Amino acid sequence: MSQGAVKRSGRGRPRLRPLRLVGDKGYTGRRIRNYLRRRGIRLTIPRLSNEPRRGPFNREIYRQRNIVERAINRLKQFRRIATRYEKLAANYTAMIAIACILLWL
Repeated sequence: MSQGAVKRSGRGRPRLRPLRLVGDKGYTGRRIRNYLRRRGIRLTIPRLSNEPRRGPFNREIYRQRNIVERAINRLKQFRRIATRYEKLAANYTAMIAIACILLWL
């Protein structure tokens, strides 16, 4: 956590800022893009096909998004995780860990 942490002058935990955001076409709005640029976050979001200006797009980074999406879908096969029966975050995290172990075995 110390590698990506931004030092704070006051109390509290250090803030973390992602280096890059990878999203689908639902996040192509101008407001979202401008907000991320202002914060210094690089983005990989494909443009809509009907947009007049289609900028550069890194296809290799976008393909990594598929790995994360498939992992989440495999976790949601477990009903207890998909419906989030657990009220406490610690219990929910433990259930995700158990599901990951079962998928790994």
